[in-house]
This record gives sequence, C-alpha cells and structure tokens, in this order.
Amino acid sequence: MEHIALYRAWRPQSFQDMVGQQHIIQTLQNAIREERISHAYLFNGPRGTGKTSAAKILAKAINCEKGPAIEPCNECETCKRITSGNIMDVLEIDAASNRGVEEIRDLREKVKYAPTEVRRKVYIIDEVHMLTTEAFNALLKTLEEPPGHVVFILATTEPHRLPATIISRCQRFDFRRVSLQEQTERLQLISEQEGLESERDALEYIARLSDGGMRDALSILDQVSSFTEGKITYPQVLQMTGGIASEQFAELASALLQNDVGKVLHMVESFMQEGKSAEKCMENLLYYFRDVLMIKMIPQAGDLTERMLNPENFRETAAAFTKEQLFAMIDTLNHYQTEMKYATQPQMLFEVALLKLSSIPGGNASENSAGVVTTSGGSADAGEIRQLKQQLAALEQKLDQALKSGISTGGEAASSNTGRRAPAPRISAAAKIPSQMPHYVSNRNHEDFAKISGSWSKVLQRVKEVKVTIHAWFVNCDPVSFHEDAVLVAFKHDMHRETIEKSANKQVIESVLNEILGGSYRLVTMMQKDWMDAIEGTSEQPGEELKLEHEEAANSDALVDEAIQLFGEELVVIKE
Repeated sequence: MEHIALYRAWRPQSFQDMVGQQHIIQTLQNAIREERISHAYLFNGPRGTGKTSAAKILAKAINCEKGPAIEPCNECETCKRITSGNIMDVLEIDAASNRGVEEIRDLREKVKYAPTEVRRKVYIIDEVHMLTTEAFNALLKTLEEPPGHVVFILATTEPHRLPATIISRCQRFDFRRVSLQEQTERLQLISEQEGLESERDALEYIARLSDGGMRDALSILDQVSSFTEGKITYPQVLQMTGGIASEQFAELASALLQNDVGKVLHMVESFMQEGKSAEKCMENLLYYFRDVLMIKMIPQAGDLTERMLNPENFRETAAAFTKEQLFAMIDTLNHYQTEMKYATQPQMLFEVALLKLSSIPGGNASENSAGVVTTSGGSADAGEIRQLKQQLAALEQKLDQALKSGISTGGEAASSNTGRRAPAPRISAAAKIPSQMPHYVSNRNHEDFAKISGSWSKVLQRVKEVKVTIHAWFVNCDPVSFHEDAVLVAFKHDMHRETIEKSANKQVIESVLNEILGGSYRLVTMMQKDWMDAIEGTSEQPGEELKLEHEEAANSDALVDEAIQLFGEELVVIKE
C-alpha cells in the first residue's frame, strides 16, 4: 500500500531523527561513548513510538565502520547493509511468528559463533511477549551467560507479559507516547519536504488520532495526501478518517440538552448517509463529552482535550451542562459502546444511547447508566422533599394515635374492630421460638449433636458449591441443638434468618443436610438471643417461665402487626 512508502522514507536512520525519546537517546549515546554496551536491552512502549527503529540505529552505531559512534554514519557499507537488512550478524526476529522453543534453541546454538562481518552480533526480537514459556526458559539460559560479542534487544508493547527473570537481566527503556506538539511539528516538516500544503488544524487532528504513535501519524498523513492534490485540509482529514467535526457534536449536544429527539435522530441518519460508522460515531462522541468535561473542570484544558482543536470555542457548551450530567453521559456512552461490540445493529444501539442521553435531567440532578435519578438540590427537588416530609409526619401522627388507643394490650383491639381488616400475615414473635424447646435445650450437649456440629463445615462448603448466594446468608448462623429429625440453628440477625426461611432456600439446605449427615433432616431456625434466653430460663424455671415468655411475645407482636396493617410492610422497621 502506498501509505507505507512515506513512513519508510521518513523512518529514523539516526538517533537525531527520533521524536520524543530524548531521555532514551541520551542514555544510549552515553553508553556507546563510554564503551559500556549492555548484553541485553528491553525496549517497551506503545506501538509506533520507535522501539524497532532505535534498535536498528543502536546496531548500526556499535558496528559502524567509523565507530563505535554515538551516531551511525549511514554512509559506510555496514550501515547501509544493516539498514536494508542484508547482513547476517544483525538479525531481526518476529517473535509472533517464531515463538516456539525450537527457534530459540536454534538461536542459542548460533550465538556461540563469533560475528563474521561486524564487531558484534545483534539480535532484535520484536514482540518478544509472544514467546512461549518454554521459549522464554531457553532464552533465559543465554541471557544468564551471554557471549561477549552478542547484544540482545527485546522489543514489546506488553512488558507485563514477560517473566521477571527475563526483565531483570535486561536494561529496560520505557518509550513514551510522542507529545501532540512534537508530532504536529514533525508532520509539518515532512509536509514541507514532500511539497504538501497542509493546514495546521489538519495536521493537529492527525496527531490526535495517532494516540502518540508517530508511525500511525505518518500513515494517516500519507493516506490523506494520496487523495488530495497537494493540499491537505481539516475537512478532508475528517472525511478520510471517518471523523466528525467538533462543531457537529456541539450541535448534537445542544439538541440533547433541549431534548429535541427529532433533530438528534435526523443528525444520526445524516452521519450514516455520509458513510460514518455507528462505532466510530460513538467513539468520537465519547471523546467529545470527555473533552467538554475537561473544559468545564479545568480552566486551562487546551492540552488535555483529545479531539477538540479549539477548546475555547466550546466553553459555552461546557457551561450549559452540569458536571453530574457529563459524568452520567460518559457512563451511559461507555456502557453502550461495550454493548455495541456484540450488537448486530450498532446504529440502533447508537440511537438508543442518544435517546438515553436526552432523558438525563438538567440542573443538579444526575442519572447513572442504569437510569436511576439522584438529586442534589434544585427547587423541584426541594418540593419533592417537602412532600415526603409531610407524608412522613402524617404517618408518625397515625402511629402515635395507634399507640395511645391501647393496641399494645394484645390482639383484642384489632380483633374487636369488625370494620378493620385482619393483620397482614407475618411470622409472629411466638412463632419465631420453635416448639419443644425443652428438648432442644436438653439435647444441646448430646453426643449425636456433637457429630452434627463436627460435620458443619462440610455442610457449609456443600451449600456454597450448590448455591453461593444461599451460603452468604447461611454462614451467619450456628448449629445449637437437635431433636429427632430437626437440626436447630441460631441466627444473630433476623434478616439472615428470614432469607433462609424462604421455601426455596430452605429446601436447598435440607437436601444438603440429608446428603452430608445421612438420613432425613429438616431445618429449624431461631434467633441467637432467644436461644440464650431459653437456656437461662430453662435452668431456673423450665416449663412455666418459657410459656409466659411465649405469651408475652405474642401479645407484644400484635402492635407490630397493627403497624404493618396501617402503614405497609415497606415503612415499618422492626427492632428486637
């Protein structure tokens, strides 16, 4: 493809041609000057930042016929042959294609021999993270005891995938993304040398698209120049790369702010008619709102924007949105961008995402990606809060009247009022204490229960294997006794107990009990506090005292039933 030609023509041939890696260049040049060349280097960083180019330049610098020199002459036969890749002793290996242990073993055999044409053999292993574990182990042997005439240069974009034993035997250099200004200036220089008339905005937009990779920037520049007549403009770059001007997104943002759904959908259709992809539009829109957020939160955000060339022109747009709105919009777009990867109709998802954005409220309200609205102020919100407070005051007044009417004397008041519905069904306090409590109390130290208690960890583990959500609630109880076919467990918290008492959850646990303990068991639950009271009460007055406790619990529970009947189960909080 033709766009590769420009990159090849401007590929760095010496250290001074490198862009944005001055700290690395200076270190390498000092090592050459002082003749302290390491046996292994690790070059890592984002794609297109010059890792392989730097490796070749280093190979030329240490083998140049006029050197070793801090800059290769690029004129001697050795430099020319290394540049063209026609010298045996400087070998560039693609680890993605030669990732097996056999290839590395073959390399180990060859490194033993002295170079035939240059001073030092140089092995450049690109994408070294693609090697297999066995290949890394084979390479490690060579890096541990390298011959003095060999230099290894490992290049990778993913250093975290390399074994620590490999990294520790290399001098590591981290290549950084090339800054926007450095890229733009280099593109401007190349355009002038190539006889191209390029607008500054166009070159800056190309630099932004490259994400800090000079190679990608050159490829885009060559691609755009191939379809122009020597003049590169901002609209042409947008057209060629499938981008959308920030001004169009500003118009779209205004329509979203005004909840003009018709205009939003019309703009989406126009984007599609222009040949834009829904995925690219979603990506650019996400960048746009990110830039708007930067402008709103940081006064001098010119260097922080990803796609906006003139941030000052969008301060008015940024002022129209709240920070909460922008956060919610970015969350929503990010959610739908993830969903879009697996969608058969990406345009439809893009439209749905925009409609979701238009429904995000203004003011100080925000909506998360799931559509839940949270309020933090504003006159409308204050009105809703006042209304809720009035309703709460009315409920408190009703509860106070109910308490004064004598409901607490038992269930008579509720039953004598024929006009009132029966209390809502619920587990009363009396029902919370199992029957046959004396038997449970007396069996708590029985040897058969000791066997059950000893197997309890197996029961919990099996419940976790069957259904981890049930285990999360069930783990908060302890087995306290048994009687016949019933295993009694005590809970610290009533919510945990009520969850386990649900029919489906209880069936799972009882099936596990039968499986682990052998036989047919049923689960009986109670509160830990009630169990402790039962033990103490039984030791003093076993029978009658416990019966009185049951009756008192039944009487006091009528008040709770009446409160639920008056206000609904959602508004009543029961505290033991």
